[in-house]
Amino acid sequence: MQTRQTGARPDREHCVRAVQSKDARFDGWFFTAVLTTRIYCRPSCPVVPPKPENMTFYPSAAACQQAGFRACKRCRPDTSPGSPEWNRRADLVARAMRLIADGVVDREGVPGLATRLGYSTRQVERQLLAELGAGPLALARAQRAQTARLLIETTPLPMAEIAFAAGFSSIRAFNDTVREVFALSPTELRARVPGSGAGTPGALNLRLPFRAPLNPSNLFGHLAATAVPGVEEWLPDCLDGAAGTPTGAYRRTLRLPYGHGVVALAPRPDHIACRLTLSDLRDLTVAISRCRRLLDLDADPVAVDERLRADPLLAPLVDGGPGRRVPGTVDEAEFAVRAVLGQQVSTAAARTHAARLVAAHGKPLDDPEGGLTHLFPSPEALADVDPETLAMPRTRRTTFATLVRRLADGYLRLGVDADWTEARARLLALPGFGPWTVDVIAMRALGDPDAFLATDLGVRRAAGELGLPSTPAALTARAESWRPWRAYAVQYLWATDSHPINFLPA
Repeated sequence: MQTRQTGARPDREHCVRAVQSKDARFDGWFFTAVLTTRIYCRPSCPVVPPKPENMTFYPSAAACQQAGFRACKRCRPDTSPGSPEWNRRADLVARAMRLIADGVVDREGVPGLATRLGYSTRQVERQLLAELGAGPLALARAQRAQTARLLIETTPLPMAEIAFAAGFSSIRAFNDTVREVFALSPTELRARVPGSGAGTPGALNLRLPFRAPLNPSNLFGHLAATAVPGVEEWLPDCLDGAAGTPTGAYRRTLRLPYGHGVVALAPRPDHIACRLTLSDLRDLTVAISRCRRLLDLDADPVAVDERLRADPLLAPLVDGGPGRRVPGTVDEAEFAVRAVLGQQVSTAAARTHAARLVAAHGKPLDDPEGGLTHLFPSPEALADVDPETLAMPRTRRTTFATLVRRLADGYLRLGVDADWTEARARLLALPGFGPWTVDVIAMRALGDPDAFLATDLGVRRAAGELGLPSTPAALTARAESWRPWRAYAVQYLWATDSHPINFLPA
């Protein structure tokens, strides 16, 4: 099967060929609805492919459900990786999809979604319908169904508690949706899975899917090497792994809309093992969404590596370790603060600064399974900090104080609803913010896959060793051919240096 154009949605011919070859790379890009059975599947469904004339294709599970199709019980299309389109783009539809995944429709309704996007409700609905075949309510409903299934199969919670934890407004809506989407009642769904309903309320063991290949070294190596004590840690013996895989896990605390949580994440050959402990199960959907963004699990590594491999000087790096991801964050404001704390100091010094801030101003919590002690302090809490108490140069104190004040008052928005261009402009206008700080926040917090750290010392040194230009201006010009994946090129360049992103603890 020939590869698709980078960033282009597959046409019908490519969709049919993907289904016939059971190509898992297209899972999440589109869904196959079978006209004869009224069932929809992911492209890699293991059953015998239907005849092409019986296939029709939809860009979202919600559109399939709205058209009257039921989810396949074999391939479970509701567990596909998310579409990489929403990570690559910053337009209205992409921002809306990121917000829906973050649970905004369940918490604030469609008017709240529209307000965050700066458009009318009608405009948002029209654009989502045009591109995805479903409006925000249908998209949120499909997500609620997926969350409900997860809770039914992995917890012993009563169905009534699951209904409200998944975001349904009533038991009846919960029952009707589960039957309609999965062709089974909630009780029948639980009975189908051996051992389902076992476990401890509040503690969930999940499998987070991704598109292969995935190189875990840059993800977990960077997170472990830069972990802030009290908020993050690497536990070498956490989460049992299969033979030949690491048994360690990256753990951290999460600030969530209804409460807080602790997550443990570990790489496996075909998924990320995820253990979530939540103070309020209503936060499950948003916690999963943030963990996926942290590990860049909805990326399309084949498309990324194909573009970067076209540069003969980058090709050996890509071939030597394909599937590198861009580590993200679970809290955009936290990352921005940490970027300022890390300006012109070593990784160890940045961790020390952040740990002091956490101990003095973070919210304490209990962690029976490890050594986590605090949530990272919110911008509102940090806005009350006296800059004179911070052990850093006076100019950086000013930078820190201005940043947290702008985050707290809402002038600076870095969340999933952020307009990337506007956020960059507002960051650059803050005192002490130069190109490196803005670009690293754009790459890690905003999730811009084309952010490029042309002034980074490690990037410039690696570029010089490869025979690429090493001055920022010349390197930026050369990197034009890497668009729109320059942030991924940074990961490959860092991998040639002794950067912490290339370190994976044993």
